[in-house]
Amino acid sequence: MIPKNPGSPSSGAMNGSRFKLEDGFPAAQLFGQGVSYTYDDVILLPGYIDFPADAVDLSTRLSRRLPLAIPCVASPMDTVSEAAMSVAMAALGGAAIVHCNNAPDSQAAIVRAAKARRIPFATDPVFLSPSDSVSDFGPAAYAIVTESGTSKSRVVGVVAKSNWEGLANRNTLVSDYMRHAPVSAPASYDFEKVASFLAGGGLEYAPLVAEDGEVVDLVTKEDVERIRGFPRLGVPSLGADGRFVLGAAIGTRETDKERLEHLVKAGTNVVVVDSSQGNSIYQIEMIKYAKSMYPELDVIGGNVVTVAQAQNLIKVGADGLRVGMGSGSICTTQEVCAVGRGQVLYLVFQFDLSLLLVASKATAVYKVASFAKEHDVPVIADGGISNSGHIVKALTLGASTVMMGSFLAGSSEAPGVYEYLNGHRVKKYRGMGSLEAMTKGSDARYLGDTLKLKVAQGVVGAVADKGSILKFIPYTMQAVKQGFQDLGASSLQSAHDLLHSKVLRLEVCTNVRWFKSLLYCSFSPAFFYL
Repeated sequence: MIPKNPGSPSSGAMNGSRFKLEDGFPAAQLFGQGVSYTYDDVILLPGYIDFPADAVDLSTRLSRRLPLAIPCVASPMDTVSEAAMSVAMAALGGAAIVHCNNAPDSQAAIVRAAKARRIPFATDPVFLSPSDSVSDFGPAAYAIVTESGTSKSRVVGVVAKSNWEGLANRNTLVSDYMRHAPVSAPASYDFEKVASFLAGGGLEYAPLVAEDGEVVDLVTKEDVERIRGFPRLGVPSLGADGRFVLGAAIGTRETDKERLEHLVKAGTNVVVVDSSQGNSIYQIEMIKYAKSMYPELDVIGGNVVTVAQAQNLIKVGADGLRVGMGSGSICTTQEVCAVGRGQVLYLVFQFDLSLLLVASKATAVYKVASFAKEHDVPVIADGGISNSGHIVKALTLGASTVMMGSFLAGSSEAPGVYEYLNGHRVKKYRGMGSLEAMTKGSDARYLGDTLKLKVAQGVVGAVADKGSILKFIPYTMQAVKQGFQDLGASSLQSAHDLLHSKVLRLEVCTNVRWFKSLLYCSFSPAFFYL
């Protein structure tokens, strides 16, 4: 009979050998030495394969009661997660957490806009009235004409940018050149139903209209063809109401209780209490309040990096934990405050290829996840994810999901417009601890909203154009599946079982890996500081 893990230390010493040959170390031994390791400091040793990569099951939980088909979560940052990111992540089987660096009603509007759709993309439609004249059409290919020029009135026509560009007189009223009102489709239609609706009617486009009559979006034949060119969508993240699953962030101040009410009414499935250091009386009181007011709503606490921090939040009812402190590519909390824990250390290059080092988290994930496991609380590995290997390591070390910022920034779905910087097409990406973000209100996340002097714990950068997450996330997940196959883990639960049974072994890497990273990054710069 073939042993389940032929290369494990249980195979014993070679015949006649006086020494026991062991491969690597169990996680408990490696992370119990008082050394803070990053993802790139450790390597997972291969296991025994008896299943194909496509058989790997990546389904997981975001929080106690919220299942996901893939372990990917978009970070609550104002250059990452709004409506477009939310619907795309949910369509892929993951989730996005809508940022709170705005007014409560604006954040709630983003949640409602995402919840109103069942298609994997969201545009910001332009609305006109028949009596309008258009001096600047903007980047949109079409504008929706309604009786009042708002989304809450009846559609009477559509204006194509090509028609507008052909006008000799830009003061011409919209009613003189708009196309007649097209047939509308229900906003509750998923992508396949919308595609069939357009094809069946031979339509170039169709407005999506909600049950209450509000116009949600405009879908075109070109949109359908674009989505068809991406990998096939998997199992979407849907709530009990059949709508896309998404989360929303709140702070810890008294005014965030009103924000929470807005978000619950808008339909958020989970809330994340967003603090750089979650072990505070402010967060503890907010979690207590949220759980008492909305007992059916899952509340995720954080950020934490130690068992002591995690214990305090779990004790008051946290349904999930974000693990990571000062570890993201544009977060500098560890450098500014000298507080945090090892996660991942990876290379970031400016346009002149000068080297910058960014720290993140293996020790933190393992320690917190091991404790949270005893209380059935899922852990989110937050920050520092720059490749599929980091995802494999974070999940194997106990995380249920990974939260990504820079990995998703620069995508089509990320907020903002593309610009050109030194010949590269980029989008702005900034840390919520940057002074620029703090002026919008994120200083409360760092308990600095009442301080006279603001100290930055993040920077502003730009991320190269990555295209749509509908394309690169499926490829990333396939790479993760292949990583799990090499480990001999057919699911996240299987990986966690191998970890805690000490079958899974790890070793510490040498600095030789840095030269490999240096070579790779120098030829494919994807992140740039401004």
